[in-house]
Amino acid sequence: MQPVNLRKWKLRAEHLQQEQIESLGKELDIQGLTAQVLTLRGVTTQEQGAEFLRANLSALPDPDSLPDMSIACARLEQALNRGEKIAVHGDYDVDGITGCTLLVETLRALGGHVEYHIPLRLTDGYGLSAAAIQHAAEQGCAIILSVDCGVSAQVEAELASELGLDLIVTDHHQPPDQLPPCHALINPQLIDEDSPWKDLSGVGVAFFLLIGLRRRLRENGYFTTRSEPDLRQGLDLVALGTIADIVPLKGINRLLVRCGLQLLEAGTRPGIKALKRVADVKKVSSGVVGFRLAPRLNAAGRLEDASLGVKLLLGDDPQDIEPLAEMLDEFNRDRQKIEQQTLLEAISQVEQLAQPDAYSLVLSSPNWHSGVIGIVASRLVERYHRPTVLIALEDGLGKGSARSIAGFHLYQALSKSSGPLVGFGGHAMAAGLSIAEANLPDFKIAFEAAARSQLSAADLLPVLYHDGEMSLSTFNLAGLKELETLNPYGAGNPQPTFISRNCQVNSPRVLADKHLKFDVEQQGCRLNCIAFGQAEKFEQLHGAIDLLYRPQINQWRGVESMQLQVIDFRETGRGDDD
Repeated sequence: MQPVNLRKWKLRAEHLQQEQIESLGKELDIQGLTAQVLTLRGVTTQEQGAEFLRANLSALPDPDSLPDMSIACARLEQALNRGEKIAVHGDYDVDGITGCTLLVETLRALGGHVEYHIPLRLTDGYGLSAAAIQHAAEQGCAIILSVDCGVSAQVEAELASELGLDLIVTDHHQPPDQLPPCHALINPQLIDEDSPWKDLSGVGVAFFLLIGLRRRLRENGYFTTRSEPDLRQGLDLVALGTIADIVPLKGINRLLVRCGLQLLEAGTRPGIKALKRVADVKKVSSGVVGFRLAPRLNAAGRLEDASLGVKLLLGDDPQDIEPLAEMLDEFNRDRQKIEQQTLLEAISQVEQLAQPDAYSLVLSSPNWHSGVIGIVASRLVERYHRPTVLIALEDGLGKGSARSIAGFHLYQALSKSSGPLVGFGGHAMAAGLSIAEANLPDFKIAFEAAARSQLSAADLLPVLYHDGEMSLSTFNLAGLKELETLNPYGAGNPQPTFISRNCQVNSPRVLADKHLKFDVEQQGCRLNCIAFGQAEKFEQLHGAIDLLYRPQINQWRGVESMQLQVIDFRETGRGDDD
């Protein structure tokens, strides 16, 4: 199978509604370029635009509209009043790490007796740990409070009940047909499809649990003799986990992340400050969180013990925090090396496939580290544009991570092909699974059948979406600065992207053996371009080309200039666009 090189460029909506764009621009007093970008993201009314651009935390919905919220808050209030011990059980990714940190520090600030557990990826596996539940009972805990896991923990929930523990599950993953028996189960996936809660991350669910709990305590006079915590101070954790989990940055998530990024930029949390230092972060954005900060927290869970991340985020002593941050940075470098080797081995397997026209990829090896296969699966999706499952084998058993493409609901596909699996769970675009090595051939057949039933050949061609065709002369610094008010960018709110045609290439060159740098000129307007990771396309960079790009403001030695970050390019007239 060969990498996919051709990409289709497509407008984000069926048509540009010029009257709607002009009306929105006037109502919000914004430029036409910004109004066009908003309209293509479904923001079409003055009310929607004002909410998108200017909403504050007072606009957050009532947490009691989440299922079992009032039940969970009542039990936690009881535990605080009685002095009962609470065990918080997180997960080993950034969402689980930040969610665990948020619950532990806030419940302790409320006077709670709280301990925590993060499972080890390599030994405990995903989800609630039976050993952790047993340990909590032995330590005299009355409540186990999960974050970012638990909705599929049928057996573990039964164990907690047998041991006399009240289990409160907070999760955001797809629920199975049979829900675990527990005291309360808060999961936004259990409510209507059109609810504002559907896209919450695990740490987001935890944040609303704390809002609901604080309100209940306030109403019942709990803070008469003690100070009330400011929950806004935990929004740095919410932003970290939400961005890292790649949930859509719109609605509630967008508001939480926008506020949280301000705290991350300030770096008032000692652990965040240390993490920014080792990652050489000067200015925080959603991209910086996703590609610089989150990977270092994730690396602990991938290679060692994710509780190190919790310890870093909870810590306040520089003598403890600085070595921890250095350790996470070293883990991240090790992770990158292991990831690269795994990627090369996986590519070699793909190139030797007996079925080069497969609609899916299921690859396995005893040489692979289960902590990096999810990242490598994402790289393979980028390269081949196929739903991909990578499985690390050990002693006849396999742990798998799966990543998907648009139009292929991964969780549903695994449900249809689950016969050979020991277990699975996840979302539409990402999932995990376990399988006996002997069942791999049957799973490959079943998963390929699921892929062919959901996808067409056209779906296997990647689509790059854009916000319209523009002349290069359209852009100016003031307009780009206004576009920046649409931050934070991420899943569900992508960075504005445009196309320009018939641009003349000037001064092309390769940077660091990986990137392309060149100028383009169109009707007398000349702009600088950077194309990251596209050095192999240098020979195509001549004559007149069409560009798909993100306009940016580049700052160098105090001088601001416009720059195009090129996502794709091709010879003028050679495209297949919608």
